[in-house]
Amino acid sequence: MTIKNEIKAYIVREGLSMNDVLNRLSVTHGWSHSLSNFSGKLQRGSIRYSEVRDIADVLGYEIRWEKK
Repeated sequence: MTIKNEIKAYIVREGLSMNDVLNRLSVTHGWSHSLSNFSGKLQRGSIRYSEVRDIADVLGYEIRWEKK
């Protein structure tokens, strides 16, 4: 599964739209309101780890690393 599909799956599970998530990111983490920039980062796979953590935060998740 690509990072784009994984993030979108979590957004859908929470019953939110990309716009909803972007609005939350803007308020809590100071992100730009540009949906095209957000979508582009997901499409290209150029999203930073810190940005993924912010997305997880506004969706109510945390990222954990577990040893295999």
